[in-house]
Amino acid sequence: MATNNTLKFIRTGKLMIGIAAVSASFYVHAQEAASAPVASVPAASAGKTSSKSADRALRRRILDALAKTKGMRAGGITVRATNGDVILEGWVPEEAQIDQATRVTQGVQGVKSVRNTLTLSTF
Repeated sequence: MATNNTLKFIRTGKLMIGIAAVSASFYVHAQEAASAPVASVPAASAGKTSSKSADRALRRRILDALAKTKGMRAGGITVRATNGDVILEGWVPEEAQIDQATRVTQGVQGVKSVRNTLTLSTF
């Protein structure tokens, strides 16, 4: 019959072997991922990506301008931007803010046109 120390030694050995196996599998996986070929981005995709990022940047600039405008409550406004063409959607609590949102948006650098579909909502 095995002694208590022998059983602890055997359990510890099994645990160490298990840890080594898991570590080795992580290492092999990391090496495979690092040596995998990197796919090149086609030129057409690269243009779309930069266009999308420019649209996102324009959208952020418009939302910032609307938020900073005194008296404007822009929480209900959604901005869609595509190559400088902007659509304002959603709602505002005061009728004067509908025209004000168009004026503010037209003043943001990069805006070519503005289509305002904002509605009045008092809730």
